[in-house]
Amino acid sequence: MSVLERLLGREHEKGFSIAPLRKRDLRHGILDIEAAAYPVGWSHNVFVSEIDQMRSGTRHYVVARQDGNIVGYAGVWFAVDEAHVTNVAVDPDARRQGVARALMLHLAEVAVECGCVAWTLEVRLSSYGAQRLYEEFGFESAGVRQRYYDNVEDAIVMWCHDIQGDGYRTRLNTIREASHDSAGE
Repeated sequence: MSVLERLLGREHEKGFSIAPLRKRDLRHGILDIEAAAYPVGWSHNVFVSEIDQMRSGTRHYVVARQDGNIVGYAGVWFAVDEAHVTNVAVDPDARRQGVARALMLHLAEVAVECGCVAWTLEVRLSSYGAQRLYEEFGFESAGVRQRYYDNVEDAIVMWCHDIQGDGYRTRLNTIREASHDSAGE
């Protein structure tokens, strides 16, 4: 069994599980979460295209479920030896419960398993909570994309390098253990 197979469907300490994103999930929560998270989100057709590309191994999208309901989703696309986080979004009612951290941990483990040496993302300049989460995973600011988002807000470009190293594996273990410890509180 691969690391990916072990990761999918694993029940997390806070009562949610992570599973592959499926087309049927779009009308069972994904599009609603997308609309709540982004002023102008991805359309149904964009999601379908991304899901279709999962078969080729260039994309990886997952959902977090709690009590059968989708409470978040995240995705990454792969280019040579790099991973680019495309989305991390959580239902407003499920925020601050560790869902985004669990999704990011899953994506990190997949990126490492796929042989990526670095990963990157863009985050809204005003999204301080997301920036702190990404910094926890080792991301550092590498620049700004002016007027990147639909509302002309700037994006901070963040990179995390050397994710194949022992130091990064230790970082992921620390995040996993901290998530487990906070679940018991």
